[in-house]
Amino acid sequence: MKNKFYRLFHWEYWPLLMFYIPNLPLALFYAMKAKSLVFYTGTNPGIKNAGIGSESKYKTLQMIPSKYNPKSILHKKDQNIETTLTEIKIAKITYPIIIKPDIGFRGILVKKINTEIALRKYLEKYPITFIIQEFLTHKYECGIFYYRHPNEKKGTITSITLKEFLSVRGDGISTLKELVHLNKRASLYYAILQEDVSIDWNIILKKNTTKKLSSIGNHSKGTQFLNGNHHINKNIENTLDLLSHQIKGWYYGRLDVKYNSIQELSNGNFKIIEINGILAEPGNIYDARKINYFKALKIIRTHWKELYLIAQYNKKHNGVKLIKTVPFVKEMIALKRYSIGLKKLSKKNRLIH
Repeated sequence: MKNKFYRLFHWEYWPLLMFYIPNLPLALFYAMKAKSLVFYTGTNPGIKNAGIGSESKYKTLQMIPSKYNPKSILHKKDQNIETTLTEIKIAKITYPIIIKPDIGFRGILVKKINTEIALRKYLEKYPITFIIQEFLTHKYECGIFYYRHPNEKKGTITSITLKEFLSVRGDGISTLKELVHLNKRASLYYAILQEDVSIDWNIILKKNTTKKLSSIGNHSKGTQFLNGNHHINKNIENTLDLLSHQIKGWYYGRLDVKYNSIQELSNGNFKIIEINGILAEPGNIYDARKINYFKALKIIRTHWKELYLIAQYNKKHNGVKLIKTVPFVKEMIALKRYSIGLKKLSKKNRLIH
């Protein structure tokens, strides 16, 4: 009950609809101006439906230069597991690995897996299409939101979201389980943390020793999003400008990257673990310490304006054809059913543990 009240009075935990329903009139206004309810699908012509969630994450990763691409393979839904294990060896991917649904949302069924035996069990339990990716050992992770108008050489970084992974600090007395329950943020994710059978809840951490509880940089896994816009500089902007020209048909969205230092990030020394399209958000809006709810809504509206302008330019000047409304609606209904299925699978996994 305490956790429910905590979530109620801390807007970063509110449902996504709370960020979109208040801005719905603006979306309808742009739709009327564009004379299309699906105008936004013209924003990123290189990504299926501009990246509204129905795209293959694996295919979008193939769009980026190999320098930035972590080793990855695709395990298809009905693929023989032995074939997948062989492909992992051929790709020289070693354990631990990261596994995530090829079409997925909010960290559902994303997991770090340490052994081949554990991977085999996971694939047997969840018969869906997965990306299997090397586990990157870079120290930090962030999300960089960027857009560029198709007729311009340079774009704009609107957000750098630093990710602080869920962790607790030892006091030399309490068990790990007790530390989690004493930590307000960690306690909110206790049920999810229990899915990790490798965690020893009875260990006692030495005083001031930090224990990272999750390696998945997603808000739904407990990661805290921090406003890192003070790190935006010319070098990072130039790197993203060059990269945007190399990723054909991507003009608007967020890159989730792993890096070791801001200096290396600025110089383009990082790995892209995911490329997101129009469904992406500037993650820094969830830093409730620096941005309030109403400012977050305003930031979303500002981004939607740029999305509209890019989509319209692509349609008028680049000959980008929009998907028909009825087929698009049918596809979104199928996507909704798929996402409900993912959530049920995830919930089933929690009940097992």
